[in-house]
Amino acid sequence: MSAHGDIIGRKIRVTGSENKALAGLKGRVIDETKNTIKILDEKNREKTLIKSQITFSIDDKMIEGKKIAKRIEERIRG
Repeated sequence: MSAHGDIIGRKIRVTGSENKALAGLKGRVIDETKNTIKILDEKNREKTLIKSQITFSIDDKMIEGKKIAKRIEERIRG
């Protein structure tokens, strides 16, 4: 998965956050906007994460949220 790909449906794990309570949070991405990622966590609760405040991993690849703080169509176009 590249930082330019679609993350909806992917499993993610928050590895770093300005909000320390989010570190280690795991779930499946169910929606994404320019500035947020919405996940369904392991207890089936929806959580909205602010991209600019988190670092996360997908398939063991670390991604800084602020680097993908764009709409998916803007990321795909480059």
